Amino acid sequence: MVTPPPARLVTLVGNPRPKSRTRALAVLAAEAVGARLGPVDREVVDLSALAAGLGSAAAPAALQAAERTVQDADVLVVASPTYKGTYTGLLKTFLDRLPGGALASAVALPLMVMGDARHAPAVEVHLRPLLAELGASVPTPGAVVPENRIEQAGELLDAWAAQVAPQVAGLLAARATTTS
Repeated sequence: MVTPPPARLVTLVGNPRPKSRTRALAVLAAEAVGARLGPVDREVVDLSALAAGLGSAAAPAALQAAERTVQDADVLVVASPTYKGTYTGLLKTFLDRLPGGALASAVALPLMVMGDARHAPAVEVHLRPLLAELGASVPTPGAVVPENRIEQAGELLDAWAAQVAPQVAGLLAARATTTS
């Protein structure tokens, strides 16, 4: 029996600030999910480092590489802080560069960090549909981390990962069966 290659788990961070809490939480979420999936190759695409190139028609090589990395993901954790009740413009600008169906090979896991509990629906109402529009499978509830619970984020994200990882694993196994 041939062992399939490890799944590619990519973390896409849509916070415009480098070294943000959003990035730290997204990486924590990806580690929690990845630990439950078996062997995975992990990569992080932090849009704060690519923001300058997003406005140009001719994308810099680093931006093109980030687009390919995101499109080639098997599992894609997409994280953003809430900004005016939804995801950041930086994340939207990046995702708008991708062609329709670009995320068809990915199981996407939306994650949002928010300062106000009233923004909790944003992960399901705004971010999930955006990822689905790009063709991603979004089978699980998104993760929400309120800023006032960041100290408990490890527990919150571990519980979330325990809930979503079986669904992600099932989709990955089904895809492996249909492609072999």
